This record gives sequence, structure tokens and C-alpha cells, in this order.
Amino acid sequence: MVILVAVKEKLAPFHILVLIYMTQTGVVILSLGQMLAQTFGINGWLALPFYGVIVTANLLLIGLVYRMGRGKSIFDIMERRLPLLLLSPLYLLLTMVWSMLACLVSMEYVLIFQMIAFPTTNPVWFKIVIDLLAYSLFIKGIYTISKASTVFFYLTVWMYLFSSMLFHEYSWNRLTPFFFQEGDFALPGMSGIYAAFLGYELVMLLFGYVDRSAKLMKLAIWANLLVFVSYIYVSMLVFGFFGFGELREMQYPLIDMFAYVKFPFIERIENLLYGLLLFTMLATMAMYYWSANEASGRLFPKLKPSYRGIALIAGTFFVGLIPDTLAEVNEWLTWFGIVEIGIAFGLPLFLIALLLIRKEKEAPVHA
Repeated sequence: MVILVAVKEKLAPFHILVLIYMTQTGVVILSLGQMLAQTFGINGWLALPFYGVIVTANLLLIGLVYRMGRGKSIFDIMERRLPLLLLSPLYLLLTMVWSMLACLVSMEYVLIFQMIAFPTTNPVWFKIVIDLLAYSLFIKGIYTISKASTVFFYLTVWMYLFSSMLFHEYSWNRLTPFFFQEGDFALPGMSGIYAAFLGYELVMLLFGYVDRSAKLMKLAIWANLLVFVSYIYVSMLVFGFFGFGELREMQYPLIDMFAYVKFPFIERIENLLYGLLLFTMLATMAMYYWSANEASGRLFPKLKPSYRGIALIAGTFFVGLIPDTLAEVNEWLTWFGIVEIGIAFGLPLFLIALLLIRKEKEAPVHA
């Protein structure tokens, strides 16, 4: 007699690495140089290592949850220690924040795309198409998202090679020997730069989908290191290409910089760059919607994931239309980013407290 046992597929280490990297990388890279110049002033790119250290510390905190919980799902950890009634407000908060971040990230992309390429077209149509793409991706589950993210990675990573064509315009003199002068050091700016690293905290949702031998947290730290290196590279490049004074006045210096790259067969390479950023945005959007769908599944377990996904897309679509300018979308992103930073640090601390205070209930042994 042959007994067939369904084995849950586990994410491969490389797919995990690329998935976390693609989730963290997004449209914010276009304006990162300007944000650093405005917030930290001359040679503001030197502030990035501090952010890298803070993110790594947060990942180590999440890693402690992973070790103490023995790789179990964070939802299982909470529900074995607290009743669902007490957890419902937390699940509702996670669902709202993660789904709204997905919506606002796509709205930011749509408004920039409209401004650059189609100024007379209603951005709602672009938003509908992108939402449909995101829905078709995240509703298929984390394994499909991870494999699609790997494909997206191969489609976009080679754009870094184009930057080598700009080295002849690069000048170390534009960096100047001064540091952190003429910056405003405003809290929204600082949190906005940290939001550029967000996405790593969703590694908590991968607990249970990864074989423990894959060393999930080491992969997350390596992925964050890749993001950090790419941000340092891009920031140094725009600081040395434009200089501080010019840089702080630009809205999207990376696009302006790539406008200097000329090919006989491509008229405007910066439009190609922005088009390819659609893939990184889709990866980020899909991961946040998938995470929101997982959290909402604990509130409505009898509702099919596809129906919950439609509700999330539809609900955030209409809310996302309230901020109808790029400045308003960025303001919303700033505030939701601050809340997400609180979740990134607060949720692991909450889980550690539960693991320390209340031991997991042992399942009854059946003869």
C-alpha cells in the first residue's frame, strides 16, 4: 500500500534573496539623491551606512523571533498564546497598512509615469492596469511571487551597467570635503529615506515557507546589503554627477542623469529606465498585498483568498484616489511609512514578549 503525502513546497535560498531585494528596491531610488541632499546636506549619502546598521539590527531582532519560535508562522505564534478577539485589531492594522502601502507605491509610480510620458492621460486607467497585474501575481501565492521576482531581477539589474557610460562626467570635486552641512535634518525626510529600505520586515511572513536549513535571516541580511550597496552606488553617482546645489533642486535626479546617455537606436534611455522600474514596483506591490491578504485571512478564514484579494484591491483603489497629486501621495507615503517602521520594530518585540511570557501549548498526544 502506497501512502501519498502532500509536501509543502519550500522557497529556494536564491529566490528568497532576490525576493527580499526586489521588495526593498522601488521607485524611491529615483529621488533618493535629492532626499539625501535635502535632509543631510553636503555629502548626505554618508548617512546611508547609519540606516544600513539600523535595518540590520531590526533584522537581527526578527531573527531572534525566528529562532525562538523555531521557524513557525508569526500568526501561529500569536494565536497559540492569545485569543483571536484580542489579536483582531492588530490583524486589521496590518491589513490596512500593508494594503495601503501597496496602493500608494503604485499610485506614486503611476503619477510619475503620467508626468514623464503621458501628461494628458487620466492616471486612473494606468492604476487599473497595474492593480490587475498585481492581483494576478499576488493571488497565486508566495512561490509564484518569488519566481516572478527572480525574472524581474534579471530584467532590471543590467541597468546598473548603463551608469558606467556616465563616469566621464563624474567629478570627485563635486562631492567637496564638507559633510552634513546645509541639510534641514527634518523628521519626515529622515523617515522617508528609511522608508526606502522598507520591505525587509515582510520576511516575518516567510516563516513557515522556508526550510530552516536555508538560513532565512542570513539571506535577508545579504539582500539588505545588496540594497545598501546599490543605494550607496546610485547616491554617490548623482552627488558626483550634479553636485550638491543642483541636486537638491531636482525632483528625480536619476532620471535626469540617465537623460545624458545616448544610443543611436534608443531616443530616451531614461524612459526605458522608468519602464523597467515597473517590475521592481510590481514585486514590492505584490509582496505587500500578499502580506495583507495573509493577515486578513486570519480575520476571515472562511473567505477565499481570491475574494479577499479583490476586496483589498478594490478598497485601496478608491482610497488611493483621494490623494490626487504627487505631493499628496508622497505625504501619505511618509505617514504610512512611519507606521510601518513602528510595525517593523514593534511586531518582533511583541512576538518576543509572547514567546518569553507564555510558552506554547503542547498538542494532546493521541494513542
